[in-house]
Amino acid sequence: MATPHALLTHAPAHLHTERPTGSAPGRRVTGLRAGLLVGAATALTVTVLPGTASAVPGGTTADEVAAQVAEASHELEVVSEQLNEAKVVLAEQESAVEAAGAEAAAAEEQLSALDGQIRRLARSAYTGSGLSQLDLLLTSDSADDLVSSLGTLDVIAGHTNEVLTEVAQAAEQADESREAAAAAAAEAQRAVDDIAAKQEDLEARIADYQERYAALTAPQQEEVARAHGGASLPAPSGVTASSAAAQVAVDTALAQIGDPYVWGAGGPNAFDCSGLTSYAYAAAGVMLPHSSRSQSQMGRPVSRGELQPGDLLFFYSPVSHVAMYIGNGQMVHASTSGQPVKVASIDAMGSFSGARRIAG
Repeated sequence: MATPHALLTHAPAHLHTERPTGSAPGRRVTGLRAGLLVGAATALTVTVLPGTASAVPGGTTADEVAAQVAEASHELEVVSEQLNEAKVVLAEQESAVEAAGAEAAAAEEQLSALDGQIRRLARSAYTGSGLSQLDLLLTSDSADDLVSSLGTLDVIAGHTNEVLTEVAQAAEQADESREAAAAAAAEAQRAVDDIAAKQEDLEARIADYQERYAALTAPQQEEVARAHGGASLPAPSGVTASSAAAQVAVDTALAQIGDPYVWGAGGPNAFDCSGLTSYAYAAAGVMLPHSSRSQSQMGRPVSRGELQPGDLLFFYSPVSHVAMYIGNGQMVHASTSGQPVKVASIDAMGSFSGARRIAG
């Protein structure tokens, strides 16, 4: 369910790969985050699945098929979150390119102004239309006056050359910064393209799994949901957070219960895990990157015993899933393909790796 203040765009039906529009102004990033592509090449060994729930030659049972689908869904979420992270890095790199370009342009403009004015004035003072050493000799009232005037010219010339050297160095450094940032942006884009290709391949394989998985019984399908995301629990009422921002985030996340899971989606009518949490906090005016890994570095860490509604919960190592704590050992999250946004136990994922307090 979309909220009235939502500004984020609707996601396509299967894979949302919209590039980010930018990041915080003035933020400088000089290189790709270490480990961005760790695990990006993870490949699934796809077993040909049966068309029914019965056992098939080779010992593949319906329960084994359900387990394979659950595992495949998790693998796809891992790569999907790596793609989200790559997009975050790309936005930062593009912002760095823009900032470095502005810095270089400003330095070059300053250098040009100095070269066209101060340098010309200093040069003319010695050689041409301005005051020359001969002029000083003829017009000085005394030897002390002459020495003082000549010293002043030397100081002006020396200072001018010093400033010009500094600005030239600044312009050169700015150019190098712009080139480095552009190279980093190109590398980040290659990372996005590489992960997107892998995700497209995985999505095709997941579609093949799901087509045959549809033949499983309802209890077996519920087993897949429990294996990756937990059993759905009734949505609580009257959840109270410790701050106004956290309260808005909790209320917004709970308002999305029932919306479908779509890889890469950030609302308003479909979500992946980090898309839901970033959407919920955006409603409170707190901007989070659309990446579970990046979100795991935001705010401050809290222990499990300190959890309060609105805290973000992270799962797996490296982090590839995020949920929002809502109290009483429960969380709201976009769990996996085929499962809507729902409330579940925080123990449902079985691989809790930490929590962060974003507000409050």
